[in-house]
Amino acid sequence: MLTVVNTDGTTPGGASLLDEIVREGARRMLAAALEAEVNSYIAELSDQRDPDGRRLVVRNGYHQARKVTTAAGSVEVKAPRVNDKRVDAATGERKRFSSAILAPWCRRSPKIAEVLPLLYLHGLSTGDFVPALEQFLGSAAGLSPATVTRLTSQWQADHTAFQERDLSGTDYVYMWVDGIHLRIRLDETKAAVLVMIGVRADGAKELVAMTDGYRESSEAWADLLRDCARRGMRAPVLAVGDGALGFWKALREVFPATREQRGWVHKTANVLDAMPKSAQPAAKKALQDIYNAEDREHAEQAIKAFAKLYGAKFPKAVKKITDDQAELLAFYEFPAEHWIHLRTTNPIESTFATVRLRTKVTKGAGSRAAGLAMVFKLVECAQSRWRSVNGAHLVPLVRAGARFERGRLVECPEIMAA
Repeated sequence: MLTVVNTDGTTPGGASLLDEIVREGARRMLAAALEAEVNSYIAELSDQRDPDGRRLVVRNGYHQARKVTTAAGSVEVKAPRVNDKRVDAATGERKRFSSAILAPWCRRSPKIAEVLPLLYLHGLSTGDFVPALEQFLGSAAGLSPATVTRLTSQWQADHTAFQERDLSGTDYVYMWVDGIHLRIRLDETKAAVLVMIGVRADGAKELVAMTDGYRESSEAWADLLRDCARRGMRAPVLAVGDGALGFWKALREVFPATREQRGWVHKTANVLDAMPKSAQPAAKKALQDIYNAEDREHAEQAIKAFAKLYGAKFPKAVKKITDDQAELLAFYEFPAEHWIHLRTTNPIESTFATVRLRTKVTKGAGSRAAGLAMVFKLVECAQSRWRSVNGAHLVPLVRAGARFERGRLVECPEIMAA
């Protein structure tokens, strides 16, 4: 492409030739990175085919061009489009490819704090960081492999300090827990990242703890809970998690006063897995009628209706609900404003959906400590965008022991009423 240059070194639009060169370089590098990401995604799923042998994941041209602001200036991007025909077995919805480099909503390049752990988890060595970062920063100044190595070492130290910090000054009233499987190097091939996210007394969500261990292991969860207790953490009022976790046995041992809530997303998937596909759409609607009921009484009626409708044909599916009824409906005893937050482990699932995407094609981070540190930094970046729970002013009442019926406050402790 021929560029017209004025005698003063600027282009007719007023920008310097150097700026134009940097922007064009950033555009080309970003385009190349997006192409490589899509090609890798499609290659990994090349064995996914329909009954006629046709691939379920293929290229489908390009998205409409858009401008993205980078440190090198505004560059125009045409991201590759992917046609993913796979269907999620649990939800029945089409799966979608979403770029980890350039999200659909992104109009500005990510901060270096987010880019470096992303690249690390994609399997780049520190020597590859400098050219990869030029697409975002417009310059590689100060980002030698040695500098990046120092940064990653610092992030490991940050994670260690996070796991050793004093917890006595923060009160976590609610807690979401889960064990997330990621394709990074941990202690064992089947290990998971054990995650705890809490709701502070002011209603804000906050990462409480993150380490590795077996999600089904009560010993691993007990070690984590005992460590939190040792550092001053108070027992949460309610904990929310998947019924398959080893967490519940550990919770009863370390914090026996904490109430238990089973997450409905996991439970729904488990129930539907015990039924034929032809029955799943109607059953899913019936399950939604339970956890979306206007109060606990109506939810219990919806469970009876579900058992009557499906008990004869699918007793195992119904038993998954009736056996855990108390734990599935515990959220109804809390403020109605909080129900949408307490029914599921979505705060963890939504956060780690992005982390899973970013670790999907990596062959593993360089070490267990480095892998955990990079995931920690990604979650730490995401945390800055988390919203407080609805009805944040009610969280202190929950801690104080206020009683709620049908989601409304009916008894306020004297300490709060004064």
